[in-house]
Amino acid sequence: MNPAIPIDQGLGFTIPARHARGRIVRLGPALDDILAAHAYPPPIERLLASALVLAALLGSTLKQADGQLTLQAQTEHGVVSLLVADYKNGDLRGYAKFDADRLAELGPDPTLFGLFGKGYLAITFDQSVTGERYQGIVPLEGESLAAAAEHYFFQSEQIPSLMTIETRHERGKGCVAGGILIQHLPEGEVGRERLHVRHDHPEWEHVQALAVTLGKDELTDAALSLADIVWRLFHEEAEVRVTDPVPLAKGCRCDLDHIRDVIGRFPATERVAMADEAGIIGVDCAFCSRLFPLPLDSFVTH
Repeated sequence: MNPAIPIDQGLGFTIPARHARGRIVRLGPALDDILAAHAYPPPIERLLASALVLAALLGSTLKQADGQLTLQAQTEHGVVSLLVADYKNGDLRGYAKFDADRLAELGPDPTLFGLFGKGYLAITFDQSVTGERYQGIVPLEGESLAAAAEHYFFQSEQIPSLMTIETRHERGKGCVAGGILIQHLPEGEVGRERLHVRHDHPEWEHVQALAVTLGKDELTDAALSLADIVWRLFHEEAEVRVTDPVPLAKGCRCDLDHIRDVIGRFPATERVAMADEAGIIGVDCAFCSRLFPLPLDSFVTH
C-alpha cells in the first residue's frame, strides 16, 4: 500500500450537467481491524467486507451529525442467519452469524442465495436531530449485496442507481474493499421532473455507460486515490464537483457503564442465574468480541 494515499475514506461527487451524484469508498486497515475480532472463513470475510462498504456508502449520505445507518440481512434457514453492519460519524462495525458446517459444504465461493436462501435486507436510517427513523426492506435477490441495494433504491425511492462493490484479500497483505454508488438526482433536486413518468433517461444512461467501465481491480487498488478513480471515469465531463474526503474507521460503541445499567435492570435472582461459579457475569460484544466481566457484588441490591 502507498502510505501517501489514505486508504480508509469516502468521497462524494456530483456531475451537474448529467444530474447525477455519487459516493465512492475504500476500506483497508479499518477493515482488518474489524475482521481481526473474529476468525471468519474467507466467504464470510468477503460478505462482511461488502456489508461494511455498503454501510459506508449509504451512511455517508446522512445529512445530520450523529445519525446512524444500519444494515441487517437475515434469514431463518440460511447458512448465514444474521449479518449486521452500521455506520455513525465515519465509524463502522459489523458481524455475522453463520453455520460453519453448512458453509463448508458450499465450497470456496458460495452465491448470495447459497448463503442466505430466501432472506431479506433491512436498511435503517436514524436521524439524530429530528429523531426520525426510516426503514426499507427488500428481498436478498441478485448476485450480491450491491444488487440488493440497487433494488432497494428502485423500489423505495424510484431512483435509478448503480452500485459496485469489490473485495480483495491477499495473503500477508490484509483485506481491501471498495465500492461506488452513483444515482440520478431524484425529484425536487435542481428542478428535476418525476423520474418514473419518463420512459428514457439519456443523461443517466450516459453516466451509467461510463461507470460500468470501472475495472474490478481499481476499487481495491490502494495505490489509486478515490479522486483519481472519479477523474478516470468522468474526466470528459464539463464539471465534476468533489467533496472533502471523509475518514472511516473501526468504531465499536460497546460501553461498560451501559452494559452494567442493562444488566442491573434484571431482578437479582436472574443476575445470579447469569453468573458463573466465581460470581462473574460475562457479557461479550458481538461486534468486537470484547468480554466484559461484571462481578455480582458490584450491583447494589435494595
